[in-house]
Amino acid sequence: MKKLIAPAIFVLLATASAHAEVFLENLTWTELRDQIANGATTVIVPVGGTEQSGPHIALGKHNARVKFISEKIATTLGNTLVAPVIAYVPEGTIDPPTAHMKFPGTLSISDSVFIQMLEQTGKSLRHAGFKNIIILGDHGSYQNDLSQAADQLNKEWAGKSKALAVREYYQIAQNAYIDSLLAAGITDNEIGTHAGLADTSLELATAPDMVRKDQLSNPASALPENGVYGGNPKRSSAELGQKGIDLIVAGTVSAIKSSMGNTK
Repeated sequence: MKKLIAPAIFVLLATASAHAEVFLENLTWTELRDQIANGATTVIVPVGGTEQSGPHIALGKHNARVKFISEKIATTLGNTLVAPVIAYVPEGTIDPPTAHMKFPGTLSISDSVFIQMLEQTGKSLRHAGFKNIIILGDHGSYQNDLSQAADQLNKEWAGKSKALAVREYYQIAQNAYIDSLLAAGITDNEIGTHAGLADTSLELATAPDMVRKDQLSNPASALPENGVYGGNPKRSSAELGQKGIDLIVAGTVSAIKSSMGNTK
């Protein structure tokens, strides 16, 4: 009996080690210390946002999506962990309300506060022992802020550590992913710029529970006054979204390796 059990235990242990925890918030401080000591000196800071996305996608769309994709990027890179998602980002002015702030549930902070939060987050992670701080943003409005925060950190660190705002992550979603949808026979009128087919399909591939599938065919889910801009989510699918996920992961990993001198 013991001879039969031992191989099974070995397989379980091997499986567990092959799926090491990458989310910093799920580790104890001693587990984190040991992972860093063993070479996990790169960390991803995923930046999302809390905003309206029409009647059919939950407010935490960006947060769930960037966490999902960051895990895949970290696993592909190896020796990389993922910090907690930053969910509070610039979304427009509060009074008077502009942009997504016109819809209940959207949360906004100023650009200056946001940049300071990114800088303090980077400094905290460097203090923990990380050498490479990778900032990924799932939302378009704050991409310049990400670069500004990374530039300031690099200025202070003077080459002793590195902060990278990898904007390719977002650019791929807006370019190569859209091209792949057009090649699949999807029209511009369906794709849209916010909460249309492209956006909804990405969410179906990353966090399907956040999509109200019964609303996809509702005409209200294609109206600008309901927060859907230039698109129609009716034909959205996880299969179409997966095209984007694959492109974003591969392209972002390539950009990170290039920026870090192929050290990963």
